[in-house]
Amino acid sequence: MISKIINMAERIKDAEDRLLESMFESVPVADDGFSAKIVRKVSRRLWLRRLTLPVAAAIGALFAVKPLAGVVKALAGLSALIPQDMISTTTNMIPQAQTIVLGALLLAACLLGLRTLED
Repeated sequence: MISKIINMAERIKDAEDRLLESMFESVPVADDGFSAKIVRKVSRRLWLRRLTLPVAAAIGALFAVKPLAGVVKALAGLSALIPQDMISTTTNMIPQAQTIVLGALLLAACLLGLRTLED
């Protein structure tokens, strides 16, 4: 829905409005397709930049699969050397899901309170 005020402002034009329209109204400059070439070149470079990082990441991931598998295999072998009582102790130190959810809710409440204080 368009406001009535905007419609009235578009219909009623005073001398200044007409002067401004005549100042900014001009015939496009003939450049023999130069602008179109520049736009194509810029858009081509933009797509090249958009695609370069994901392609490089995919190539890097392909090269990193084998060494990463070796690291995982070595860590699995090292985890067998850790005593079981140490594993159970560290497992008890990890916060439970309820504690994490409570902390997230508290953080959200604090952020919301700070935002209301700013207003």
